[in-house]
Amino acid sequence: MARLTTLNAISAQEHLRDRVANALRAALIAGDLRPGMIYSAPTLAAQFGVSATPVREAMLDLAREGLVEAVRNKGFRITELTEQDLDDFTELRAMIEVPTVGRITRMGRTEELKALRPLAEAIVAAAAEHDILGYLEADRRFHLELLALAGNRRLVEEVGNLRKRSRLFGLNRLSESGQLTASAEEHVQLLDLMIAGDVRGAEQRMLTHMSHVRSLWAEEDGDAEGEGERGAAAMPLTAAEC
Repeated sequence: MARLTTLNAISAQEHLRDRVANALRAALIAGDLRPGMIYSAPTLAAQFGVSATPVREAMLDLAREGLVEAVRNKGFRITELTEQDLDDFTELRAMIEVPTVGRITRMGRTEELKALRPLAEAIVAAAAEHDILGYLEADRRFHLELLALAGNRRLVEEVGNLRKRSRLFGLNRLSESGQLTASAEEHVQLLDLMIAGDVRGAEQRMLTHMSHVRSLWAEEDGDAEGEGERGAAAMPLTAAEC
């Protein structure tokens, strides 16, 4: 029984570590943790309401993904993405996702595609309601579940990793300006084209969507210059499991 209790404790700790890591990723993507800034594990732990240990472990996970880097005796610095980084991520994703969308469309998996409509609509609803965490979760699930229809688990994992390494800053400002809603609606349009069996149209819509997102990256990256540090307190740990 003692051993079982220990294993349960380890499992709970690992789960908390994953939750913290997901919350930090969400804060990075939403722009609540700024590139170039250094954050200490104890400070973030206080904001999340947890001990410093799972935060430190989660930060090490993010360091392996290239999202942060350890700074001796200070904490972790949020890595900065260059324009070349953004171009590289976009190109890699386009090389994978555009032809995969075309292949799935040719497969004629109409029922499976129709089953994704609630997710596509959830992305639009979250954008309209300025629900950033809801938007991020629905967007992640839609893209990865769509690609999963191709039947290649490794492909889905790779795209998931690329999505983690690239991030869109200032989603709150995009949401308020209406640009996020316009981008969200492209998911429904893509799904409609795929269900209709329009291979070329679906591939073009996917490419346009990714180009659109890349242009938003560029705009928000430029707008973010000169801003001061913002905390992660606005990212509740319980809600940021995306």
